[in-house]
Amino acid sequence: MAFALLLLGMMTGATAQAQAAPQQVTASRTICSNEPVPTGWVITHSSGSRNCPSTRVEYSISDSSGQTYFDVCSFSPIPAGWAVTGSYSGSIKCAGSGVDYTIKNTAGLTTPLSVCSFSPIPTGWVVTASYSGSRTCAGSGVDYTIRNTAGLTTAWPCSFSPIPTGWVVTSARSSTTCAGSGVEYTIENITNKTSAVVCSYSPRPAGWVVTGSSNSNVCVGTSYVFSISKT
Repeated sequence: MAFALLLLGMMTGATAQAQAAPQQVTASRTICSNEPVPTGWVITHSSGSRNCPSTRVEYSISDSSGQTYFDVCSFSPIPAGWAVTGSYSGSIKCAGSGVDYTIKNTAGLTTPLSVCSFSPIPTGWVVTASYSGSRTCAGSGVDYTIRNTAGLTTAWPCSFSPIPTGWVVTSARSSTTCAGSGVEYTIENITNKTSAVVCSYSPRPAGWVVTGSSNSNVCVGTSYVFSISKT
């Protein structure tokens, strides 16, 4: 009987361990403010310190690997693929600026995301809308809606949006959803095409050449479109 109870206890413990979600441990350490921040790490705290005689300021830094969200100081480096979703003044943990950012890892995201206008735009993402009067973005008061173009063939970004590699601008129109320019583009992925007609100011992918031009009113800001072909 005692053996059976012991065995049951061991099985119960093993089941509980199997069901418990593993906890992601974030690597962190403290450095002086004049030391380089390693790639992929962020500054989460800044304070005065006697341990740093040359600057009198030390940073608490953390590794962003495997993480989804972070609150960081405004002067922190932003890792590749991350975006600033909020900015807040009055921070007591960020000596030197008093401003902290909320940042989010965009890896694997397919839904639109709201970010501050000063946020880096991750590679492959475009700005689809711009709004003034934001209360969550201290420092600009403007936020953007951004979208991942992975898996898409057509998108409608604001004219100030980055254009992904292999995409071109095929038309442009006035738009109230793009505060700051008032112009929206239609862009297309021509990676699998051999010819296209684009606005004259469209980026031209490497290996493509202009084969002709004509008058057109489909592109606000220019009266010309170009015919391009893949060499």
